Amino acid sequence: MSELTHASAPRRSIGGQLLGSSQLVLGLILAALCIAISIAAPQFYSEANIIAILRQCALVLIVASGMTMLIITAEVDLSVGASLAFVGCIGMAVLNSTHSLALGMLAALAFAGGVGLFNGLVVTRLRVNSLIATIGTMMMLQGGVYLFTREAVQNHNRLVSFTDLGAGYVGAVPVPVILAALIFVVAYVTLRFTTLGRYLYAVGANEKAVRLSGLRSERLKLFAFVVTGLCVGVAGMILSSLMNAGQPTAGRGFELTVIAAVILGGTSLLGGRGSLFGTLLGVLVLKVIDNGIIILGWNQDLQMVVPGVVIILATYLDIIRNRANVR
Repeated sequence: MSELTHASAPRRSIGGQLLGSSQLVLGLILAALCIAISIAAPQFYSEANIIAILRQCALVLIVASGMTMLIITAEVDLSVGASLAFVGCIGMAVLNSTHSLALGMLAALAFAGGVGLFNGLVVTRLRVNSLIATIGTMMMLQGGVYLFTREAVQNHNRLVSFTDLGAGYVGAVPVPVILAALIFVVAYVTLRFTTLGRYLYAVGANEKAVRLSGLRSERLKLFAFVVTGLCVGVAGMILSSLMNAGQPTAGRGFELTVIAAVILGGTSLLGGRGSLFGTLLGVLVLKVIDNGIIILGWNQDLQMVVPGVVIILATYLDIIRNRANVR
């Protein structure tokens, strides 16, 4: 274990300083965006608009919490968008047939967790690169959802509990925001304060050292894949509640937004470095930009352009940070 600590400590200490400074810059960018948009469109700070932003952030943050863990281990999952759509259709179908929100949620979580498990086994057992493996899974899910249903699975049960899952409130706080906050806190505590979290960082920083220390790096990566899948299950059911249907096309481009938020938040694609607080800032920045595009009346196709630009810029900054670590 001492070898594991020695191998990963220098990188994490230097990387932690760089990560902290990048989060400060990201926070300043977020503040500047909010000020600029509110000046151009005073309705930005209206209660309805703030709630809309928080709902949009909640869906991304739920999946990004799991994705942060996964990318910290130096893996990635590009199938989360396709899985999100499939999960919504399956959950809605089970809900309609059983009239039980609990069974619908269990079906959604079982399917999404199974997708994560499949991805993890392909990567850890078959040694397929996670980028290629999850692109393959994405394609299978995109085709498979149309084998499952050719059209949207409409809500025929009218359960109040299901409607509240996406549109309900606890006091003045939307239910999706509460669920996102709970998942975020659990993930944050796991990464920041537990031995499991330290092991996840270590796998990404130096997998060879982890193996030499006697730990099963494959199991740690498999855990991160399954957690990401379960997060997709929760987000998929919330989305289907908001749309009042399971839509086969609902997750198009969702994976890009999630990955862009995680990378923008300072998590390294090379693994071993990252922060959930940075991911939270990344989600807020992207969704504030999306909201600004809408309320300023700009072309909404820009909402797909922005994550692409962010991924390129954030990856370039990650390269610079890694060079600094080496020095």
